Formats: sequence, structure tokens, C-alpha cells
Amino acid sequence: MSGASRNPGRRNSGRAALALLLLALSGRGDSTNEPPPAPASPLPVRPGALTPAFALPAPARARVVVVEDAAAVVAYQPQREVLRGMVDRGLIHLTGQPTAEAAWRSLVSTQDVVGIKVHAAPGALSGTRPAVVEALVSSLLTAGHPPERVVIWDKHLAHLRQAGFTELAARQGVRVAGAVESGYDPDEFYENSILGQLVHGDLDFNRAGESLGRRSYVSRLVSREITKIVSVAPLLNHNLAGVSGHLWGLALGSVDNTLRFTGEAGRLAVAVPEICALPSVGDRVVLCVTDALLAQYYGEERPLLHYSAVLNQLWLGTDPVALDVLGLRELARQRERAGQPAVKTSAALYHNAELLQIGVSDLNQIQVEQVR
Repeated sequence: MSGASRNPGRRNSGRAALALLLLALSGRGDSTNEPPPAPASPLPVRPGALTPAFALPAPARARVVVVEDAAAVVAYQPQREVLRGMVDRGLIHLTGQPTAEAAWRSLVSTQDVVGIKVHAAPGALSGTRPAVVEALVSSLLTAGHPPERVVIWDKHLAHLRQAGFTELAARQGVRVAGAVESGYDPDEFYENSILGQLVHGDLDFNRAGESLGRRSYVSRLVSREITKIVSVAPLLNHNLAGVSGHLWGLALGSVDNTLRFTGEAGRLAVAVPEICALPSVGDRVVLCVTDALLAQYYGEERPLLHYSAVLNQLWLGTDPVALDVLGLRELARQRERAGQPAVKTSAALYHNAELLQIGVSDLNQIQVEQVR
């Protein structure tokens, strides 16, 4: 099931996997110094911005809506009331609907089980901020979605508790769930040639005496319960993927046996897009929100506010690749503005995701629309 098709026109999984391996071997996207800094204004990136003056600009193939409010963060604390208005304005602008309620109805139905995927491990300050998720949940419930059909999730329930998502869920009357605790689906998996050391919680751990495995099974929470996914990722660096974004978070949060990928950028660059291309994973994503209230450009899993910049922004779109490459660009820009050392990053993961038609990795083909 490696690299399973998301669209009818996509090449079959074997050819896609081969293309990714050839790309990795060819050296495209190898670690290089991070890209040139962005212009002085933080965003937008417009189609054709980097093309010669005599060339026609390339048509945008992805849209990202950036909602900014200077009152969104006070002393590093997100302001719930402000965030709710930002969410509603962003949804209306992104979908072209007259109200936030109509915007939600264009994305999900009341029969859907909406899973809000967060990145909880870094905690409430540097991971996905609970206040952003609460604004999304409140907006969704106001639109008439049944609270019992909303679940906030990540890989580990303990991380969700520590970050404050269980209290949030109790306030809103929705559920919280961990992918590991929900168990894994023996019929839905990603398989490649890389052997991984199985650990407690992996489906094949100690099953039939196995200690190594080539399969990563999809959580039952994702494959059998959630029907639509809203990904909410922080603007936080990742030492191998560049950004702890939508692709990385969704892929590694949805499956088991991930230790075989997490130690090498080249393996992540192949596995993450192919896992996101599984119909039981990527096809469920209807909305991506980058929590860009703060941009933390060093630290990864550790909250390091002295390596953070306050942006007071939420980025909304339906293309996880576009949002992630914009995140890479902004983190590089913030490092430069702070006079901090550049970080060697690889674009291979995002190029591979575009090969699998998950989204757009070319900044010149992303249209960014600002809303205040």
C-alpha cells in the first residue's frame, strides 16, 4: 500500500516509489544552506515574484490565507476571543462563503467525524496552542456540528493531557484521543524495504516473535473512525524535516513503526509523502491551519521562547505542502532577522510530496492572501 493513489490520474504506487528513490539518489533536494531571505514584509509570496521581468508569471496553483491581528498574543499568551474572530475571517476568505457557518458546511457535513490533528509534544507554548484549537472547535460547533463528532488527536494521549487539550475538550464537550491508544488497523498500512525496530505499542510488536518490521500500520482512529481531518501545526522548526509541519505531523502521528524513519532526513523525505498519500490518511484532510502566532526557529520539541518571534498570524489553506514550504521560508527569515546561524535544510520531502500530487512546493505558484 506504499504511496497509494489519492487521485485517479496519479501514477501507480510502484512507479511513484521508484520516482522518489531515484530523486533521493540523484541528490535533488540534498541539504544545502537555507534559501535566500524573504523580502522585508513577512508575507505574501506572489506568483511570478522571482521570475525575470520579461517572463509571464506562473499561475498560482495553491492558495494560503494569512489572518493577522496585533492583539492575538499578549505576553506570549494567545487571546481566545481574538483568535475566534481570526478563525472565522480566515474561513470565510478561504472558502468564499458568506459566513463561517457556511464555510464549515462547504468543508464537512454534520455526519462527518472531524479529527483535529495537533502537535502536542512540545507543550502549549511551542506546540499547537490549545487556544487556536479551541477557536476552531468553537467555530465548528457554532456551525451546528455535533460535539460528539469532534475529536482532538495526536499520537500519544499523554502529550495531549500535558499540553492542556483534555481540559479544552471538556470545556467544549468534544473528545480527545491518542493514535497509539486507539490501536492500529491490520488492514491499512504503509510498507517499504526499511526494517524498523518494533517497540511497545506497534501492532507487530512481539506478535509471532517479531522484533523488526517493514510495515507501518495506520491507527484505527484515522482509518476507521475519523472521516475528515483538520490539521493544526505550529510554526516550529524540525531539525531534519525543516518544519514540524502538516506533512511530518500527519504522517508520523497516523502510523506505528516510525523509528525506522525518524533518524535520517533521506528516509523521512521518502516515507512522509508516501504515508500522506495513503487514501486512509491524506484523502481525509480538508483544512490545514498553521499556528503562526509565534515562529520558533530553534528547539524542535523544546519550548525556547528566546528563539521565537511573535507574528500574530494564522495561516489557512487546503494544501499542506504549500503551508509547509511557506513555514520553511518564514523560519529561515526569522533566523536571519535575529542574526542567528543559518540551518542546513533539505527540500526533498516537499519536492517528493509534489511528485505524489499532495500539493505545491514551488513558492512562485503559491498565492498568499492577507486578511486583517
